[in-house]
Amino acid sequence: MTFWDDYRDTILLALSVAGLVWYLAMWSIGLLGCWAARRRYRLRPRSPLANATSAPGVSVLRPLKGLDTNLYENLESTFTQEYPNYEIIFSVADEGDQALPIVIDLVSKYPQVNATVIVGEEVVGVNPKVNNLVRAYRQAANDILWVLDSNVMIHPGTMARGVDVLTCPPPPNSSSSHRRVGLVHHVPFAFANETKIGSRIEEAFLNTNHAKMYIAINTVAIESCVVGKSNLYRRSDIDRVTGSLETISSDTSGSSQSAECGLPAFGRFLAEDNMIASALWHELGLRHELSCDVVRNVVGNMSLSDYIRRRVRWIRVRKHMVLVATLLEPFTEAVVLSIMASTSLRHLFGVPLWISLLLHFPLWLSVDLDVYASLAGHPLPAALRWEFIAAWAAREFLALPIYMLAIFGSEVVWRGNRYQVLRNGEVRRATSGRFGSWLRQYTRSKSMKDYEPLETQPSSD
Repeated sequence: MTFWDDYRDTILLALSVAGLVWYLAMWSIGLLGCWAARRRYRLRPRSPLANATSAPGVSVLRPLKGLDTNLYENLESTFTQEYPNYEIIFSVADEGDQALPIVIDLVSKYPQVNATVIVGEEVVGVNPKVNNLVRAYRQAANDILWVLDSNVMIHPGTMARGVDVLTCPPPPNSSSSHRRVGLVHHVPFAFANETKIGSRIEEAFLNTNHAKMYIAINTVAIESCVVGKSNLYRRSDIDRVTGSLETISSDTSGSSQSAECGLPAFGRFLAEDNMIASALWHELGLRHELSCDVVRNVVGNMSLSDYIRRRVRWIRVRKHMVLVATLLEPFTEAVVLSIMASTSLRHLFGVPLWISLLLHFPLWLSVDLDVYASLAGHPLPAALRWEFIAAWAAREFLALPIYMLAIFGSEVVWRGNRYQVLRNGEVRRATSGRFGSWLRQYTRSKSMKDYEPLETQPSSD
């Protein structure tokens, strides 16, 4: 045996050991997410604040644009919260928005709830959601803000349990005992009321792999990881952060900082929710907590191409925010891991490939289905089993091709507009030629295809 043969065998041995160690590490993270989901979501106790005579005031901010799927029920769930002291502020960018009549109807239906509507955005950056939120953010009467996307529905006890977590002091003997909670967030639990393949794949992804990894990362809590479907935080904290992610000393007030502070400072980011969470974590040293509630995310009419575009968009954004984690992402997916494990086991122990593959996928699926059961409160219904598993398999096998499509670009399309993703997740409007103009028109027409024009528009005050 020559030197090069020895060298090759050594390299193969090292790669096989590293591959098996990585595989076991990914299994540990997956099992952690499964265990944490069982521990957190299978019991949801009623909060004492639900029946309290007094409680901290909460301002619920719901930015709206167009007719999201299940919009009436989503918004109505805000009016039925079991909490004694809250207001709701809806915001739309223009008076012709088709969500406006639904809001007006709900405000009339629940006159006992303090609800207002703000029409007209304030442009502070390229992010349309932030532009839509700024006026509501400034008008809110309470320090505790709950920003809720329009495509999620919430349980009546969600607000009370969320405020419990936000205002609860850190547990004793905790490694984070010196850090108070700065943000409470919720795992989205998706359900598709459409039979389109993209809707089913998105539902399977959010309720299994995404939820498992999201819960595991937040259980370890070594870095900020937040989805912005439902976030509670204090305006007094947001008013101090800038998005620079540089530590702010406790004696520095927002007014004395040279950079812009508060919500308007995040108008330059596409993923403003993640950046706000990171700013609270890094700039103020505050921690995040998951509540024991989920928010029900209604997946609308999503084709396969819609699903692919959505995944491409957020991979490209993450690449400019957390590069190392994004580069490692393919090696956390079931298909790539199965290849790593099977080749490592064959080289180290002579295990046939088919045995490794035959064991890997059923076990991986069983963990994912257990996470689903924890979030849903019940096992996967038998009537949906094979359709859901097919969508789960499609998601797993599409993950690597979608990643390869996404990783080599920096332009994304969101709500009919093209953006160039810059360093740290900042964006700017992308300039393009005739093809780009056609693509924007095509995307905008697809986003509006399910909307019916209103015969009459409400007048603005």
